[in-house]
Amino acid sequence: MAKATPNVLAVTGNEAVAEAMRQIDPDVVCAYPITPQTEIVQLYAQLVADGKVSTEFVTAESEHSAMSAAIGAAAAGARTMTATSSQGFALMWELLYIASSYRLPIVMTVVNRALSGPINIHCDHSDSIGGRDSGWIQIYGENHQQAYDNCLQAVRIAEHPDVRLPVMHMYDGYVISGAIGPLTPLEDSRVREFIGPYQPVNPLLDVQHPVTVGPFDGLHGWYFEHKVAQNLAMERAYQVLQDVADEFARLTGRQYGLIDPYRLEDAEIAIVVVGSTAGTTRLVVDQLRAKGVKAGMVRVRVFRPFPYHTFAQALQHVKVVGVLDRADSFGAQGGPVFLEIRAALYDNDPRPQVLPFIYGLGGRDIFPHDIEQAFGVLDEAAKRVRRVSTQRRYLNLRQGRGLEHERK
Repeated sequence: MAKATPNVLAVTGNEAVAEAMRQIDPDVVCAYPITPQTEIVQLYAQLVADGKVSTEFVTAESEHSAMSAAIGAAAAGARTMTATSSQGFALMWELLYIASSYRLPIVMTVVNRALSGPINIHCDHSDSIGGRDSGWIQIYGENHQQAYDNCLQAVRIAEHPDVRLPVMHMYDGYVISGAIGPLTPLEDSRVREFIGPYQPVNPLLDVQHPVTVGPFDGLHGWYFEHKVAQNLAMERAYQVLQDVADEFARLTGRQYGLIDPYRLEDAEIAIVVVGSTAGTTRLVVDQLRAKGVKAGMVRVRVFRPFPYHTFAQALQHVKVVGVLDRADSFGAQGGPVFLEIRAALYDNDPRPQVLPFIYGLGGRDIFPHDIEQAFGVLDEAAKRVRRVSTQRRYLNLRQGRGLEHERK
């Protein structure tokens, strides 16, 4: 890590998260390398080898095995972390549901990368967005600082007695993971105070208080009730997410919420966006404001549990809302975030029109003029008496062979 100023480091996003993990010093880290996440666990493995942390590092033979080991460690009573991307995330699929159904407070970093095929190693959100209903809390960061901050907060959220659910936090592959950006880390002592000692609940290895982990829960069992209990924990997580963010703000001065609004108070048109593209969108909002256009933006920070009440309130006065999805939902009316936002605003009166945009799949660049084009569609829709078509609009899409036919 290169030191930029006395308090600010110049680091990659992966270095920022490895630093957060060093300060957390979990009992167990289980991982398997995959681009563009590899650097996190590579750096952390070196910290273990150098004796700078007390973590037991488990080098698994696959991501499926890594999550299996993480489940075993967490069930045994260890503070446990892991990290993955893309196909590795997909290989963990069945274990994601097991980790959440066992109410294990595992923290996982997901460096967003497109799912194959064709083979692609660049950023979109198809990996983690695909796991949105696996029972994990999902938090998305925009930059290096948020990757670090979200990692620290995720531990507190996962382990909170009102929650006890696994948490994954995300940031964009390469755009953040491999690029150099500023990080203002906390002192180690302040992180330890914020995180606190781990207090396991019903640890498997507590032989004085035996518990059953992973029993059969069949037709006449309590499976239904267990699923409802998971969802009730998700409901309680709203308050815990905000309480932890408020405590973190008192510690650092950096305030987080369930959403991150920008110039929204009097906005007539607004874009909802996830991840690093929020920075480019803010730039466009400022440029449009200088031209007299009442534009605004909301960055999605927490996607699960989805803060639908918060979005409904924040966007209640907006005439037209555009949703920028960096993942598609094949066969649905729009991308996954669009579907959530449209449902959240359905009961608003008056109800804003919500339009879907797809961008950046497989790492395709998104430029300010692309976002300005989206705002142009919103502005035109706001001036019309009749609602415009809610057909997907693709930003920065090449018109190649067969595409003209496919879009008809």
